[in-house]
Amino acid sequence: MINLLLFPIILPFLFAIILLFFKENVRVQRSLTCVGLLISLVAALFLVAKVKADGVQAITLGSWPAPFGISMVSDMLSALLVTTTILITLFVVLYSFTAIGEERERFFYYPAILFMITGINGAFTTGDIFNMFVFFEVLLIASYLLIVLGGEKKQLRESMKYILVNVISSALFVITVAYLYSVIGTLNMADISVKIAEIGQPGIITVIAVLFLIVFGVKGSLFPLYFWLPGSYAAPPIPVLALFGALLTKVGIYAIIRTYTLFFVHDIGFTHGLLSALALLTIIAGCIGALAYFDVKQIIIYNIIIAVGVILFGAAQMNEAGLTGAVFYLIHDMLIKGALFLLIGIIVYVTGTSSLRKMGGLMNTHAPLGWMYLIAAFGLAGIPPLSGFVGKLLIVKGAFEAGNVLGSIIILASSLVVLLSVIRIFIYAFWGDPTTVELPTTNRRTYRKMMIPAAALVILSVLYGVGTEWLIPYMTDATDVLLQPSIYIDAVLKE
Repeated sequence: MINLLLFPIILPFLFAIILLFFKENVRVQRSLTCVGLLISLVAALFLVAKVKADGVQAITLGSWPAPFGISMVSDMLSALLVTTTILITLFVVLYSFTAIGEERERFFYYPAILFMITGINGAFTTGDIFNMFVFFEVLLIASYLLIVLGGEKKQLRESMKYILVNVISSALFVITVAYLYSVIGTLNMADISVKIAEIGQPGIITVIAVLFLIVFGVKGSLFPLYFWLPGSYAAPPIPVLALFGALLTKVGIYAIIRTYTLFFVHDIGFTHGLLSALALLTIIAGCIGALAYFDVKQIIIYNIIIAVGVILFGAAQMNEAGLTGAVFYLIHDMLIKGALFLLIGIIVYVTGTSSLRKMGGLMNTHAPLGWMYLIAAFGLAGIPPLSGFVGKLLIVKGAFEAGNVLGSIIILASSLVVLLSVIRIFIYAFWGDPTTVELPTTNRRTYRKMMIPAAALVILSVLYGVGTEWLIPYMTDATDVLLQPSIYIDAVLKE
């Protein structure tokens, strides 16, 4: 049990350290990265099966009992997120073999990815709020390297903003944790929940709840704290953008969902009302951005922001339908964003530009790419029976049950905007007359190699939607822990 819980964190970390010794040997780096991710994926799948069979798994490191030792906890939500993270990273790494360039591969590209996965999986698994900060820093430091890799002028300019925003939010994170500790006297998340329940939720705890929302809102790009994201994410190469877009904001979202279902549940009218309002404003801001741009990268990047709003709005309803929908949509969004960014990368590779105005007629030359993109676009917009449909339907149902009719209408309207924004890419890039601009000479073999992981992710997202019936028991397990914190608390404090 101990091994399974820590494997998805320790394995990427160990392989990242080993890779540091093979800086110049790209072939060894590629092989070892794939081996490390495959072993981690197997461990994560076993962990999901273990949690399904035996309930929440918890381990307190060292010989200290909880809440004094550092607890690592894997419930169904964190186990599913860890598995999805490793799966997407594996496809992005395969895609990188042809898409990132050897120059970047030699510059600690693969170790940086594995260190980032260590931080992400650690943040999903930790049961200690200070440790969550530590794992955030691990993933951020690795992302700082990835965002500047290659050292283009645009990357360096945007990375300054990215690093500055994250350094400030990390400082605020530490201050907020210190406030919480001064009031509660513990850092163990299960113990924090117990202590807050004992004292009710006085004003100071509500203030801390809002501070946490600001900290995680910056990481997860919640309105109005998303201002840094569109520019920073557009700067690095496509494989890095795919990793950032699919995974990084999800850590902030997870942190909000975890703290707002485990600790801050005694003044829901204010804290969750605020979260709900900000989530809706995030959706609206994302919709405006997605329609305003004629750049394929920016359109999909603004769709990240829309999804953040949709997921957090579902979580803010604090009922079964809303939370199940949020969990379902969270994993859907990781898969579909990964797939879409890889496909966008191929479109940019084939046309030599990310501007829609300079594209056209790709359906005549690259039909499979067109159809794959269309399936992914429909999945993103939530066309049944694809994966976006079920999550959004449950979130809307949860909002209606909570009496939040306006929120339901905004979410349904946002689906149309999402569809319009992604279909616009399809119409401009694939339909119409071939562009008069001379296309770059592309290697068909490279194109095919890039298509394989992108198509695999699209197919995976389709299966995720079609296989809803088999997945519902897992989603229900994840939601049960969110709705009944006592399951989580008992697993940690009584292990």
